Amino acid sequence: MAAVTDRTDHEHPGGEPRAGHDAQAEERPAAERDGGNAPRTAGDGGGHPGVECESGPLGHEEEGHPRGDARQSRVEGGVPHVGVEGGVPYVRAEGDPGHPGAETGDRHARVPCDESTDGAAAAATWDDGLIARRLPEAPDAPGGITIVEPRSPAVQQPESLAYEGALRARLDALRELVGLSRTRLDSGTLAEAGRVLDEAAARRKLSAEHTVVAIAGATGSGKSTLFNALAGVALSETGVRRPTTALPIACSWSDGAASLIDRLGIPGRLRRRPAQSPDGKSQLHGLVLLDLPDHDSAAVEHRDQVDRILALVDAVIWVVDPEKYADAVLHERYLRPMAGHAEVMFVVLNQVDRLPGEATEQVLDDLRRLLDGDGIALGEYGEPGATVLALSALTGEGVGELRELLGQFVTERGAAARRISADADAAAARLRPVYATGGRGGLSEEAREEFTERLADAVGATAAGEAAEREWLRNAGRACGTPWLRLWRWCRDRREPSTGRLPVRAPADEEGTDRQRVEQAVRTVADQAAAGMPAPWSQAVREAAARGAQGLPEALDELTADTATPPERPPRPGWWTAATVVQASMTLLQIAGVLWLVAQVVGLVSWDLGGAALLVLAATAGGPAVEWGCGLAARGPARRHGFEAGRRLREAAAGCGRAHVLDPVAAELLRYGEVREEYVKVTGAGSGTGGR
Repeated sequence: MAAVTDRTDHEHPGGEPRAGHDAQAEERPAAERDGGNAPRTAGDGGGHPGVECESGPLGHEEEGHPRGDARQSRVEGGVPHVGVEGGVPYVRAEGDPGHPGAETGDRHARVPCDESTDGAAAAATWDDGLIARRLPEAPDAPGGITIVEPRSPAVQQPESLAYEGALRARLDALRELVGLSRTRLDSGTLAEAGRVLDEAAARRKLSAEHTVVAIAGATGSGKSTLFNALAGVALSETGVRRPTTALPIACSWSDGAASLIDRLGIPGRLRRRPAQSPDGKSQLHGLVLLDLPDHDSAAVEHRDQVDRILALVDAVIWVVDPEKYADAVLHERYLRPMAGHAEVMFVVLNQVDRLPGEATEQVLDDLRRLLDGDGIALGEYGEPGATVLALSALTGEGVGELRELLGQFVTERGAAARRISADADAAAARLRPVYATGGRGGLSEEAREEFTERLADAVGATAAGEAAEREWLRNAGRACGTPWLRLWRWCRDRREPSTGRLPVRAPADEEGTDRQRVEQAVRTVADQAAAGMPAPWSQAVREAAARGAQGLPEALDELTADTATPPERPPRPGWWTAATVVQASMTLLQIAGVLWLVAQVVGLVSWDLGGAALLVLAATAGGPAVEWGCGLAARGPARRHGFEAGRRLREAAAGCGRAHVLDPVAAELLRYGEVREEYVKVTGAGSGTGGR
């Protein structure tokens, strides 16, 4: 590899390097100049070979060049440049289109450096992408380029988050709710519930030992100052220029948070570590703190960043100042919609050093009043809710109290589960209009019977029963009538000429009336079933009934033709035969009496006019008397026969209507009942978070 020569970016006129510095480079061992693993002192930029950092043992300050000045190590012949610029250590490769700076338009790629004190230790350990390490030279690297890129941490992976108890049951119910509703509700209605399930699944796979807390606030509220105060070192830029924070910055107090920060979309160059305590232990161990851009920034992309990250973090610290703590944008756009997230919310009144005397308490009281008006529960007197306190990030007043509260909050390891539970509550509240408004709907027995009666009227079940009764009586009269009457009817039928025309069908308007009755019956039962249900589900019930009604009239027509048509030979009771025998006997007696009279007139027998006349009269009167008696006896069986015929047609119509309309409507009602039960599970699980 080409030898490394350390130079500053500030050269004397004419491009001559500063005296003494090049001499120092010439005195270095060749292995060190070539980027070897020879140990280097802090003054030589020890740590990562060839990499200079702004502060700590990695960086070295030259006379006349304070920290933060741009310095670099340049490879002779060279392609890669490694150094510190603006307080951010970097490795830049000129002309390389794939370097990390390409996405911002900067042709210099910057890779953050570790601020550890020992280069060998930095080479042996790794910290979630927050530092960079020089890897062995790639055999196919052109021109001897040394590649600097992050690698996975050589630490034990943190425990994943687990949802238990009520929260797990609520998420399962919400998942079932969404699954049952996908074909009934539009995607926009279920979008928030789907997002909650996706975020809950994503957060469950990540560390349960870390809590992600975002610091949010308006322009000039002091977010970055508070961020730096909690970190114990100036990590985020502060100043009077607005907006100061353009991109979110992350600071992690412990290892293993890389996947959490990756989920937030924060690149490695914006990840920081706090100042380490002398004993190596931190009160905020497990905290991942974010400094967000201004939520009221004039730049739309800044506001979009805030909205995106606020939907992903476990908790949020809202920073307000005495001038804009009542800002309508803050309360209407953020605090009021997030009222259900009070348990994972801190509201900090910053810049109290600007308030005189008792003004701090007065402003705090007014702030609590506004929060109460937003529906945010306040965590006072041991009740769960938002934490409200006053501090001055500039002077440090109250920062210790906030650090202590944050330490307790992080130690509990329950923020992530409480956040997911609050998200589930918010999703359930948005879904309430489509699940829990109005009544439950349903089909009562009265509605079913009314629908059946309407269909029976449409197919003419009553008329068919009456026709069957008349037909039975007619057959009984023919079977039990006198032979002379039957002979007369036979002759009458023979004398009537046949027209040759087909049987007359029902008029068109009558058929139309029957179809209209069917449609009216379907509409009525659908309205009764959907009464009081939320709009999407009542619409689903009506659509199911309408789909069934499309083929119902035709099905009823076929049913009527199969069921209502009387058989060719009606049933013949046994007493009809007895009546026929009696009628035949009466006819024979009539004939015998007439022959007796004729024989008396001719003189073949002795004269007995009275006996012959009596026999003829008795036989003649006996036939109609038998027919009349049979007619009276046939009324009861005829009525039963007609009723049975109407019942069969009525039951057939009811079964057809049940298959086409009632069953689909009942299926929709059953589905609505299931989703309503799942919705009750989502909303009725209380405030249990379940899980760590």
